[in-house]
This record gives sequence, structure tokens and C-alpha cells, in this order.
Amino acid sequence: MRLRLVPQETNWDFFSRPKLWLGISALLMVLALGSFLVQGLNYGIDFKGGTTIRTDSAVELDVAAYRAAIEPLGLGEVTVTEVFDPSFGADQHVSMIRIEAQDGEEAVTATVIANVQTALTTVAPDITFSSVESVGPKVSGELIQTAIIAVILAIGAVLIYIWLRFEWQFAVGAVAALVHDVLLTIGVFSELQIRFDLAIIAALLTIVGYSLNDTVVVFDRVRENLRRFKKKPLKEVLNLSINETLSRTMMTSVTTLIALIALFVLGGDSIRGFVFAMIWGVIVGTYSSVFVASAILLKLGVKRDWSKPDATTGNQFANVDA
Repeated sequence: MRLRLVPQETNWDFFSRPKLWLGISALLMVLALGSFLVQGLNYGIDFKGGTTIRTDSAVELDVAAYRAAIEPLGLGEVTVTEVFDPSFGADQHVSMIRIEAQDGEEAVTATVIANVQTALTTVAPDITFSSVESVGPKVSGELIQTAIIAVILAIGAVLIYIWLRFEWQFAVGAVAALVHDVLLTIGVFSELQIRFDLAIIAALLTIVGYSLNDTVVVFDRVRENLRRFKKKPLKEVLNLSINETLSRTMMTSVTTLIALIALFVLGGDSIRGFVFAMIWGVIVGTYSSVFVASAILLKLGVKRDWSKPDATTGNQFANVDA
């Protein structure tokens, strides 16, 4: 017996109230943008600047004990992660400690580093600092700019690809869904003040790819059905296409969420922000593929006679398999 999350055949009407779904999405995007403008993001060390310390010790590493030893120093955000490598010996325990930039300082001072080492000797008496690296405000500012450019270029590449693969109406719907997903993810990080670092940028780019994959699956089926049912209204074609791909969409999303939830619960603090962004992104990405991308396509309309390609509409590569 095959596992099914939805019935094999469904006939649900996803566009009984398209304006309602678009209105909800627009409201959430406005709230997300407002939260970002008012509260801003809780930038991590990657974007605020700070110092990374690599430690070595023969004593088994206890991340919680390291954090407890450093906390009385009042250094603000401090992250401690254990480093694993097959080349390490049985008595070699390595950690990476990140300390945010202190007010008025380009980097953490030698005195602060000495105080950190003294505090950690209470946990691991033989601890040594094998390397100390600092990221100044200028470099962190460049990282923010690079991260923004990366996300914009990814969405721009999607716009061009979908335009060539389908038509411009499909491209507008897909890009609107991606902007919706990215903006809502940034908004929830702003509202909850979860640490925002380079790992979250990686999550955003992954969300773009995941959401695009969902959207393209639906759009491929829409294009097939447009060729099969040339007289059927576009709304019915979209409903039929979404119902036909719904089982695949739900199975992919739920199995992905199971893995992500396991990572969120068991993966530790160092990847929790990344995993949270992915969980949220999978949920809003699945939603936007149906209720944003397809709803916008319904509003814009689309060419119905696919037997007569028109190079000016952007579908000259519609028959090329990706």
C-alpha cells in the first residue's frame, strides 16, 4: 500500500477567492517590510564584525561549559561550536569561538582575548588558542552588500530563465512568488530578532531554488494542459494542473520538513537559525507556488494557442527540455 498525503484524485478549487489569497500575501509582505524598517535585523558577527578564535585542548569539549565560562565577561554575542575532522587525534578537541565586535573597537583587543583564555582554563586547563582572526566593520559591510547582490542576481536569473522557458506572464508570477518568500523570511527573522548571518543568506538562496522548483513543476503541467485543453478557461486549467501535481508537492514538502525538524531539534545551536529559515521557507514556498505564482498568472492571462510560437512573447524555447 502506497503512502499518500492527499487523495490520488482531487478536484479542489484553489481560485474561488484569488483576491483574498493575494491580499493576505500582500498584507504579510507589508508587515514583513515594516518590521524590517522599524526593528531591523539582529545581525550576527559576519555582518557586524568580530573575532573568531580557534582553540585546542585534550579535554573533551563541553560547549555549554565554554559559554558559561565566557558569559561573565559581558562580551555580547558569543557563539561556540565544536570542530570535527577525521585527521584529529582521539585527544584533540577543537572549537571555534566567535565574539562580536565591541563598541568603538575595530577588533577584539588582546586584553579581551587574554581574559577569554583565562576564563576557559577553568574548564580546560590545557587550552590553547591556535588562531585568532578578526572581521572589521568595513569587511562586514562588504559582506552585507555581497549578500544582497547574490539574492538579487538569483531572482534575476530566475526571471530570465522562466521567461525563456515559458512566457513573460509565467516569469512575473514565479518572481513574485520568490520575492514573497524571501521578504517573509526576512520579516520573520526581523520580528523574532533571530540572529541573521551568512548561513541565513545561504538558506535564502536555497529557499529561492526550492520554491522555484515547486513553481516550475506546476507551470510545466499548466503548459501541458493549455495545449491539451485549448477551449477550457484558464482558471479551470490552473485548478486541474495544481490538483494533478498536489500529491507530488505535498510529499516533497512534508518529507523535507521531517528532515528539517529533526535537524532543528537535534542539530544544535550552531545550525538552528539556518534550519529555522529552511523550515519557514519550505512552508511559504509551497504556499506561494499555488496561491501567489498561479494566482498572478490567472490575473495576467496567458497565450492559449501554443501551436503557433511567437518569438516576441518569450516562449520561443518552450519546447526545449530543461
